[in-house]
Amino acid sequence: MESSGRRAAAPGRGPRVLVVGGGIAGLGAAHKLCGHPAFPQPHVLEATARAGGRIRSEHNFGGVVELGAHWIHGPSQGNPVFQLAAKYGLLREQDLSEENQLMDTGGHVGLPSVSYASSGESVSLELVAEMGNLFYSLLDQTRDFLHAAQAPVPSVGEYLKREISRRVAGWTEDEESKKLKLAILNSFFNVECCVSGTHSMDTVALLPFGEYTVLPGLDCTFPGGYQGLTDHIMASLPKDTVAFNKPVKTIHWNGSFPEAESGDTFPVLVECEDGGCFPAHHVIVTVPLGFLKEHLDTFFEPPLPDEKAQAIRKIGFGTNNKIFLEFEEPFWEPDCQHIQVVWEDTSPLEDVTPELQDAWFKKLIGFLVLPSSGSVHILCGFIAGLESEFMETLSDEEVLRCLTQVLRRATGNPQLPAPKSVLRSCWHSAPYTRGSYSYVAVGSAGDDIDLLARPLPVDGKEAQLQVLFAGEATHRTYYSTTHGALLSGWREADRLLALQGPQVHLPGPRL
Repeated sequence: MESSGRRAAAPGRGPRVLVVGGGIAGLGAAHKLCGHPAFPQPHVLEATARAGGRIRSEHNFGGVVELGAHWIHGPSQGNPVFQLAAKYGLLREQDLSEENQLMDTGGHVGLPSVSYASSGESVSLELVAEMGNLFYSLLDQTRDFLHAAQAPVPSVGEYLKREISRRVAGWTEDEESKKLKLAILNSFFNVECCVSGTHSMDTVALLPFGEYTVLPGLDCTFPGGYQGLTDHIMASLPKDTVAFNKPVKTIHWNGSFPEAESGDTFPVLVECEDGGCFPAHHVIVTVPLGFLKEHLDTFFEPPLPDEKAQAIRKIGFGTNNKIFLEFEEPFWEPDCQHIQVVWEDTSPLEDVTPELQDAWFKKLIGFLVLPSSGSVHILCGFIAGLESEFMETLSDEEVLRCLTQVLRRATGNPQLPAPKSVLRSCWHSAPYTRGSYSYVAVGSAGDDIDLLARPLPVDGKEAQLQVLFAGEATHRTYYSTTHGALLSGWREADRLLALQGPQVHLPGPRL
């Protein structure tokens, strides 16, 4: 079977490459290949009507809002997303400053500008800072177990709770004050669930947690929208590289698929939901891990090797959503950037699971104040986990009504005007995503990420690199990020270029 791209490709045409998924990993891989004579035109099959994947900027509220990726995490020279954004002129002057690039945040979310208790009282920002420092110092300790022989407990959450219990034993305040401190700590647990894209920190594995690498730099946003980045990459691809509304049903690999038109035989055949079939020498799969989990039994024929299938099942993939609220007038101060809501009846040390419909909103970490554009005033709430997935099942009206009650209760103002409109993401319901991003779950490790990234067939000699894997969930140290996704796409493009021999190793992509 002639399936090593070099022999089966017709002269001058190069091996045929298909990329499944038009997110930043797929677009990055396609662009890198396009820049080399050995791969004149890879094709991208995108399931939806738009490119960008989990980068999704929408024009709304008189400006741009990010339904998907929000920040460049670690905007500094080692971050390819930052480098491209700077090159395209998509960032503010201050975000490009050396001072911002050198800042070390430790990957932690900043403290709130104002904190409201659910009783309507303001919470002391000094107390919030004290609890924040305790939480993040313990979270930093969890990274120290990376090279330990074994973990004292399986999860990050269990470790944090164990250490907090020890601290609580030494607290000397009255019971009400202790309860408030635990409620503030619970709010930080909810923030970390959003950061990790998980329902509970009890599902995030302790030993490998420190393998995730935080780049230096003060996280920044795109004034004109994150999608400006993927739009630029799209614009640099040859016309008709990306086919939209082309969901893939099954990838048939390790076969021998003749094509009458060219007379060639191909090792891979990509079958789409609409019945269209595309033979290829190489396929780069960049679909989200949530989609792979749901379609594992039908997406590959023959089925994936057992250890790769097990890695897909074991690696975590959760939901983090945003809820945007538009107000006629701001009820917050002009310099306010982040509003925290502390639910006084919650504690990380109590395993209470109330009915979702009664308490889903308690998982909300509060609201970011988006930069004001003229008369438009927007709050952006973040919510993770099963509560986030339940929120997706509600109507816009139900969400708006519920969050109006939350804000009236928190501010102590029963007359607080309701938001005039709501917009939200629904990543768990999105059929080709099924969640937000990956994390290393209890029972999995960094090796599982590498297993997921390994091309097929595993022992291919002649039939090399038929199916390759990219996407944020395949990057061992930058999983869950756009820079991890982009680097993974480049990695798989480089893998194909290396197969063609040293003559094609030109400088990297000139985007």
